[in-house]
Amino acid sequence: MRKEVISSYQLFAMIVLFEFGTALVVPIGLESGHAVWVSILMALPGGIILYLIYNYLYLEFPTMNISGYTQKILGKYIGWTLSLLYIPVLLFNGSRNLREAGDLLIAASYDQTPVFIINSMMVIAVMYTLYKGIEVFARSAEIYFFVIILMGLICNFVVIAAGLVDLKNLFPLHSKDWKDALASAYPNILIFPFGELVCFTTIFPHFNKSHKARRAGVMAIVLSGLLLCFTHAIEIAVLGENIYSRSTFPIFTTITLVNLANFIQRLDALVILALVVGVFFKMSIYCYAVMSVTADLFKVREIRNLTLPVGIVVLFSSIVSAESYPVHMDEGKVFLKYILPILCAVIPLLLVIVHYIRKKFGLYR
Repeated sequence: MRKEVISSYQLFAMIVLFEFGTALVVPIGLESGHAVWVSILMALPGGIILYLIYNYLYLEFPTMNISGYTQKILGKYIGWTLSLLYIPVLLFNGSRNLREAGDLLIAASYDQTPVFIINSMMVIAVMYTLYKGIEVFARSAEIYFFVIILMGLICNFVVIAAGLVDLKNLFPLHSKDWKDALASAYPNILIFPFGELVCFTTIFPHFNKSHKARRAGVMAIVLSGLLLCFTHAIEIAVLGENIYSRSTFPIFTTITLVNLANFIQRLDALVILALVVGVFFKMSIYCYAVMSVTADLFKVREIRNLTLPVGIVVLFSSIVSAESYPVHMDEGKVFLKYILPILCAVIPLLLVIVHYIRKKFGLYR
């Protein structure tokens, strides 16, 4: 079977869409108050460093995903066990993205539709695309990248043109604000959304120009970080710190306030579309990462055979993981603080250190 490959631009587009995901819609870095936008800028260098760690491991083991070189570096038994931990964590995080999308759609427009139906439709689309292969998925990212950027420009332009922005909500920044911003950036914003790029360790082996992965990834992270910073700054400038922190979906609340010349109104459909596209790509990459790790650990020859079981698990996990959205958010805080940092930062850093020592002293057989 022909090996599926992705290009530099496709990797760039996939990373940007992945980073947007739900981070574009849900409030992040609430600990920093009105300095959320500063927290994102502070976390950006850390996100680049994490990506460089993933890229280094990829260059050292260009044909392996994260479970493959974890076993190579740490040994079969320790490496296999650590790699197995990624499966439930990635499944759970993918289902969380699906849950957030379903809840927004219900809150915005589909209040009479069961969340199971909405989530099912999204999972079916994800399974169909992944069954067609990662190359087809990457090609779709090329198209939707421009769609998301265009919608973002339109939404931000009309918000600014409508005179809703009040820069007093962003300033002044006192010494306490800078400290809170730094505390929020590390590790919270560093891990969500930048640390979640650990999923791309399963996609790198399909990249057709390994020497360009670093440049494409860093450029994508910088662009997505700056756009996230700008978007959340606009939201706070419009809503103020109090409403921003209490809003379930601040960007949706912001766009509903637009009334330009009593003519341009009700642009919330663009926000919903942006969320659907972002969650589709983010959840798809999470599902593919689960499929890739599972196929490697359990020696499944045809990765597409895992599409249906992974999709079903993600769907039902999104329904039963939390009884309500507030409980869902509380679970996310615990997950973000205690579990994700280990898999997104600690284990990859450990792999780099152990690999460097083994390589330096010739300990590989």
